[in-house]
Amino acid sequence: MGSGSWRRDTFTAYSCSLGRTVDTMGTVSGNYTAQEMFRQRGIAPELDPKNVMRECCDSEEHPNTKPVILALDVTGSMGGASVKVAKELNVIMTELYEKVQDVEFLIMGIGDLAYDRAPIQASQFESDIRIAEQLDKIYFEGGGGGNAFESYTAAWYFGLNHCKLDCWNRGKKGIIITLGDEPLNPYLPPRTLSNVTGDDFLQGDVETSELYIDVIQKYDVYHLAVNDSETSYFRYADRIKDSFGKYLDDNHLKIVNMDNLASTIVNIVAKSEENMSQVNVSTDENGDISW
Repeated sequence: MGSGSWRRDTFTAYSCSLGRTVDTMGTVSGNYTAQEMFRQRGIAPELDPKNVMRECCDSEEHPNTKPVILALDVTGSMGGASVKVAKELNVIMTELYEKVQDVEFLIMGIGDLAYDRAPIQASQFESDIRIAEQLDKIYFEGGGGGNAFESYTAAWYFGLNHCKLDCWNRGKKGIIITLGDEPLNPYLPPRTLSNVTGDDFLQGDVETSELYIDVIQKYDVYHLAVNDSETSYFRYADRIKDSFGKYLDDNHLKIVNMDNLASTIVNIVAKSEENMSQVNVSTDENGDISW
């Protein structure tokens, strides 16, 4: 896992094998719905998060791996944004490899642990066309529920408990980028989380405030809130900023649209050396985090 490098011509050939056309900019052409782009109709065995450990290992080919977990909200209102990522994946990876030679991506699908059948999906860390192959295996469940948030911190939990990164041995952090259009969830429910991941040691809710303190020791954490007419952002804009803003500053909570979504992902990873410096946090008497 994690061998090889991204090549534009390989992506073009792969896309053509699926009946897709790639334009001169390297983007998949045509209009696709989420169900057309993501044809999986249940969780793929390769993305099942139960009792797995995903590894991002240094090698002679990639001696300084830079692991990135890109977690897509795969609930109903986020179809357009997920399709955008899939269509522009070649552009994202081609630009990244011009700037960051050893980047490796783990693709996640995030839903709602309270309502969805497949609330967590997680690929291997890869650096070549297998990123696209695994992205295509994402089950776009299109679910979610009535609790006005999705389980975004499942990406934080999975990154801490089900990933092994060699960059940690070099004193470097990984990167987690979540992509969504609802407020930050205040906790992860233990029973469902245990069933999905196989972690039978959970005794209570996994509180976001406690999880955040742990995750920023090993990851630089970002959230991209997608402001688009197709998403739910306009309904939750203030709550999104309030809930995520309790933890993420303006450099880590970014409001994006379909036009700058791909470039924002590229810029985050390309500037990773600057952004991976030690993050110092403290809590006040109410337990709130301050920078």
